[in-house]
Amino acid sequence: MATQQPLVLLVDDEQDLCMLMQMSLARMGIKTHMAHHLEQAKYFFSEYKYNACITDLNLPDGSGLDLVRHVTQNHPKTPIAVLTAYGNMEIAIASLKAGAFDFVSKPINQLHLQQLLNKALLVPQIDSESTSSKLEFKMLIGDSQPIQKLRESIKKIARSQAPVFITGESGTGKEVVANLIHQLSNRRDQAFIAINCGAISEELMESELFGHVKGCFSGATQDKQGLILAADGGSLFLDEISELSLSMQAKLLRAVQEKKIRPLGSEKEIEVDFRIISASHQNIEERVQHGKFRQDLFFRIHVMDIALPPLRERGHDILILAHHFIAQICHEWGIATKQLSSAASAFLLQKYFAGNVRELRNMIERAITLCDEEFIAPSHLQPSSLRPTLYQELNEEKDIILPPPQIQPIEAVKIPEEGLEQFLEKVEKEVLLTALNQTHWNRTLAAKKLGMTFRSLRYRLKKFGLDTED
Repeated sequence: MATQQPLVLLVDDEQDLCMLMQMSLARMGIKTHMAHHLEQAKYFFSEYKYNACITDLNLPDGSGLDLVRHVTQNHPKTPIAVLTAYGNMEIAIASLKAGAFDFVSKPINQLHLQQLLNKALLVPQIDSESTSSKLEFKMLIGDSQPIQKLRESIKKIARSQAPVFITGESGTGKEVVANLIHQLSNRRDQAFIAINCGAISEELMESELFGHVKGCFSGATQDKQGLILAADGGSLFLDEISELSLSMQAKLLRAVQEKKIRPLGSEKEIEVDFRIISASHQNIEERVQHGKFRQDLFFRIHVMDIALPPLRERGHDILILAHHFIAQICHEWGIATKQLSSAASAFLLQKYFAGNVRELRNMIERAITLCDEEFIAPSHLQPSSLRPTLYQELNEEKDIILPPPQIQPIEAVKIPEEGLEQFLEKVEKEVLLTALNQTHWNRTLAAKKLGMTFRSLRYRLKKFGLDTED
């Protein structure tokens, strides 16, 4: 069965330009209609179903931005791109904010035009696939209202080529959201490249982003591809972009605007097509005001923005995530899945979580390491300095109130001079060493001999500095 020929509407009052675009797209097997006025374009949209639209901004009876808004509202599955004067980034950004899929500068480069249409024609296919919702729920776990709103924003933003800026506290999942935007976009078959700008020194950052040629500096023994070129056709995620120096910001701005890079030591520029997604936990607008971040770069990367909610504002998503992490970690470790006691669930729901989702996952991993039983208690979720006594732990595990135990002192046992905590640690260490020596330091057999899990044994070995494999 033959596939249906794509239909694209070209809107420009310059008939010669429309003819030129029509001939270029005909070589791609794309059928086109031409409109020369705003109202004519709206009429065509009421009569035909278009796969994409390209419009000039200056029309005899109105602005192309009005057509962008009309199409976005009434034909949301039809991507619309705009023609802009060369270098007029303010207008280009305004069109992206209005809902445009992308823009192409005049005079028109035929190759760029064809590349833009190739990307635009993929958008409806991706939007209609059932894998979209599966990806959302697999990568963005939770069903709270903030997360539902976030999913809707991501789906709209993923259809565009506009730069995206993500804000949120540390640990809220900025890279997860950036990756999801990429996976739901028409770039999903190409690379998603992520880099933490705060983790690389200023001296190495230029080489990491732009690459270098052999011999351009001491230690450059071979050519190196930069991360921007590695993201060609795909998405580049710059986390903590506010950490870049002002000189690096200037070089990045040119790469984003011109879609060209020049590796260190090279005399040739390389054209590169990438979508930039950036993030920061800092208030970047304040950094702009204080002269620590370039205003022109801020406007260029801050076209579409997403604010991630902190975990403490997501209600029962905390428990959904906790159960997900428990199942995930237990599967990775090859152990039976554990459960949260009701007291542990209540403990998690009242916690502030300054470190957000990352803190929750670390807490669950520590709890699984410490818990030898089926149910995780609040004591397993707390650092050792905050853990309750054994008596409190028993109460929490069973979620019942017990009368205080009646313990009769044994006169034959002396109170240790070093204190009970140090005495018990000394005894525990001696028991561990005895079990390890008896099993010739076979830790699996030692754990079995002591009646504990391998993970629990390893935690205790690390505690006393006896883990010889690290």
